[in-house]
Amino acid sequence: MYKIMIVDDEAIVREGIKEHIDWNGLGFELVGDYASGREAWEAMEQLRPDLVLSDICMPFMDGLELTRLIRTRYPFVKVIILTGFDDFDYAQQALRLKAYDFILKPITAADLRALLKKVKGELDEETRQREDLTHLHMQLNQSLPLLKERFLERWATAGMGDAEIRERLRYFGLPEPLPDYVAMVVDIDDFGSSEHLPSDQDQELLRFAVYNMVQEIVGQENGIAFRTREERVVAIVAGLAAVPLYELAYQLAETVRQFVEKYLKLTVSLGVGCVCGSLEQLPHAYKSALSALEYRLLLGKNQVIGIVDMEGQPPAAPDNGAEWNRLLASAVKTGTTADVHRLIEQLVAHLKTSRMPIEACYWQIQSVIVTLMNTVRELGADEPRAAIGERNWLTDVYRFKTLDEIRDWLKHILSLALEQISEQRNRLTHTQVLRATEYIREHYANDKLSLQELCRHTLMSTSYFSTVFKQQLGETFVEYLTRVRIDKAKELLLHTSLKSYEIAAQVGYADPNYFSLIFKKHSGLTPTEYRDNAAKEPRR
Repeated sequence: MYKIMIVDDEAIVREGIKEHIDWNGLGFELVGDYASGREAWEAMEQLRPDLVLSDICMPFMDGLELTRLIRTRYPFVKVIILTGFDDFDYAQQALRLKAYDFILKPITAADLRALLKKVKGELDEETRQREDLTHLHMQLNQSLPLLKERFLERWATAGMGDAEIRERLRYFGLPEPLPDYVAMVVDIDDFGSSEHLPSDQDQELLRFAVYNMVQEIVGQENGIAFRTREERVVAIVAGLAAVPLYELAYQLAETVRQFVEKYLKLTVSLGVGCVCGSLEQLPHAYKSALSALEYRLLLGKNQVIGIVDMEGQPPAAPDNGAEWNRLLASAVKTGTTADVHRLIEQLVAHLKTSRMPIEACYWQIQSVIVTLMNTVRELGADEPRAAIGERNWLTDVYRFKTLDEIRDWLKHILSLALEQISEQRNRLTHTQVLRATEYIREHYANDKLSLQELCRHTLMSTSYFSTVFKQQLGETFVEYLTRVRIDKAKELLLHTSLKSYEIAAQVGYADPNYFSLIFKKHSGLTPTEYRDNAAKEPRR
């Protein structure tokens, strides 16, 4: 049983969530609900929940601050943010703080149950893995290679004092590098298409092969290589060289890229950071290498990307995100799939050439996604979750490594959404046309029945109604009304003794002569001739 805590300043929201969820049935124990982040934080140490469901906007301590504190002190606690579209800026900040997910208000019990089931599945899997690997981890943590790798990662990511760095280098038998220093980060782009994806074991072998190749190439220049927990390879190149150090690092990176592609049939992207002058500054060099690697989003895969080259680019083009949002929303509402795809292509091309910071690039994409989600919902269609999985569109953008991948993904989900919108419109149109035909059959005797009256009844414009009516039935409103009236007139001629002018009045024609003219046009006979011919035919 996992512990869950609810934090929301609206008592009605807290009570609604508590009353409509079978916590025990879903594998959770509700250990408390609080009206502010400060109250929840004060209870964290004692209650130790596994999951926190928190609103963003609250007094005293908001959801963002609570999430930051939880991630700092209790990294294994998952946080789900409650938010509305008006709080999108805050929601994005929560994602940066590594909130597990967010759910939009107003909340439905079904949505919350589905999310809780998903969280429980992940908690179960994490628990199982921790239990299965506890003994193995104890053994691995005693191994010298692993300790060496963790030291190098800590040095590059968190930083250490000069004396401690030199002591650890000697302890692990690593060469003590001479200033200056450059870090490079190597990341495998992918392992191929999903249809031909290697097994997990083969993927690990390929990662190790890349690491060995990097180690061998940079080792020729007394460089150091290690693997990170994010399955990347980091290399530290140092010392005075015949060529400037940054240029040397770039050349080594290019050699790695070519060798991996040639011998391992993979592609890697490499970020080369800035030069630093002391051992303690290595985290700055490492972060700049990561920043360079992030530009893969704009430049594509299989690249060596230097942070110096990217920082030397002209300033980013002015942001026109609002205009893109408007154009895409308009295309979704009134355009075709081709129109939407064309605009997505233009948006991605604009981002590639804009040279805007990567975070700003993600922001613009997420802003577009919010606009599209709003537009799809305005049109009455649900998000195509069944086809793309129970994932969150806003966080999904971080799964992709290039804008081309994001472009293809956007096209896919928008195609699914447009299909649903089209189906919804077709169902609505069919229902409206059905209502129209029923109205005509009920009111055909009214000689004042008009297209305008019918459109008021079906809540459609006259031009749109005329178009869909003809598409659905193959005839215009006037043609359909006339056919209904003439069919009814034939029935009255055959089964009543009413005069022709009386029948005309009953089927909606105030002028008997006009009725006779229309009747003959449709049946080839006058009303009198039609009745006489029917009377002459032998009864069956």
